[in-house]
Amino acid sequence: MRMYDIILKKRNGQELRDDEINFFINGYTENTIPDYQAAALAMAIYFNGMTDKETATLTNAMAFSGNTLDLSVFGNLSADKHSTGGVGDKTSLIVAPILASLGCKVAKMSGRGLGHTGGTVDKLDAIPGYRVNLKPDEFIDQVKQIGISIIGQSGNMTPADKKLYALRDVTATVESIPLITSSIMSKKIAAGSKNIILDVKVGSGAFMKTLEDATTLAEKMVEIGKRCNRNIAALLTDMNTPLGYNIGNLLEVKEAVYVLKGENISDLREVCTALASNLLSLSLNLDIKEAEERVNDAIDTGLAYKKMEEWILAQGGDFSAIESDDEYYKSNKYELIAQKSGYISNMNAQDIGTISVILGAGRAKKEDLIDYKAGIVINKKTNDFVKEGDLLCTFYTMNKSAVKEASKRYINAIEFSDSISEEKSLIYKVIR
Repeated sequence: MRMYDIILKKRNGQELRDDEINFFINGYTENTIPDYQAAALAMAIYFNGMTDKETATLTNAMAFSGNTLDLSVFGNLSADKHSTGGVGDKTSLIVAPILASLGCKVAKMSGRGLGHTGGTVDKLDAIPGYRVNLKPDEFIDQVKQIGISIIGQSGNMTPADKKLYALRDVTATVESIPLITSSIMSKKIAAGSKNIILDVKVGSGAFMKTLEDATTLAEKMVEIGKRCNRNIAALLTDMNTPLGYNIGNLLEVKEAVYVLKGENISDLREVCTALASNLLSLSLNLDIKEAEERVNDAIDTGLAYKKMEEWILAQGGDFSAIESDDEYYKSNKYELIAQKSGYISNMNAQDIGTISVILGAGRAKKEDLIDYKAGIVINKKTNDFVKEGDLLCTFYTMNKSAVKEASKRYINAIEFSDSISEEKSLIYKVIR
């Protein structure tokens, strides 16, 4: 078999056989197929697409190109969640303890943030003492004991995806639905969970800007998950406005605690309830209404909050540091005051996420250091009425010189109107 023939076949719009796809992934992982041939095939896929069968084969080949996690010890109770990335998206910190408190086994590997979107591991790193790197046996034992552990991606998992993604990033082939689908789903399959919920963000702060593109991606991922024998569903959720009020690593952990304590942060609770309910429904084979009742009870009774505390402590974290404010939040605080009155009609979530990076809460490059306490607390959101002199938001940063630019950018990121805008749904659709 020759790589040349595989490239030619896909260039001509033909369907690749399973053995041809496996030949490519095995050879590329083992460095017997050069980057230039892999790039040529990626471009051919970009222009000619792949069938669902091809995409499923590619996903499986990448998933098993390295180490995989065996969660069979948990039967059908293992549960995982993936978000395509957003601003203020701390949903994993809320959904995971809810599910664990209701009997699911959440053995989750998460990534770090890059650019305007945050990463779950960075948020957990903000908790003093929290261990994001556990040995495999420690990881599994903790899930056995308390039902939950979240760690960083480790080991030689999906090496083919790592290589192919880096190549796509520099060859203008990132925006290919089959390649995006196989990249995301290969990591989920390798991570081993039987039940998966996908949170596909849509809007200005998301990778998928339109509902049409997000729907296509979600449908493909759900189809591939089913072909790989997973119970899977996808929610398409709004990311035109930051989710919740806190942006920044420790600030987002704090807000997750607020929600689990029952504080009414309506948009964040609504999205988390929907994600948790759908994943609980898949895991325990429940009617969605019953699942939603159980999820709300877990929050309202404090059951999920107790599970979060148990989880953080079990992984070495100082839970008291989450619930208290130290001197940082007093001495590195900068308030942004409104210079005009009106209703906020629009917030550019991507721009606001970028502002948090400028303040030190994220990375522009992988090697950048993070200020885990930096970030933004929003006081006024879309459709809120603002009077001149009201507090729009508060910046937290040790980089005082960044405040002027952050203030200017924030003002440019919000739009005002004389009237309330039409209310947008937070959850556009559910695909199961």
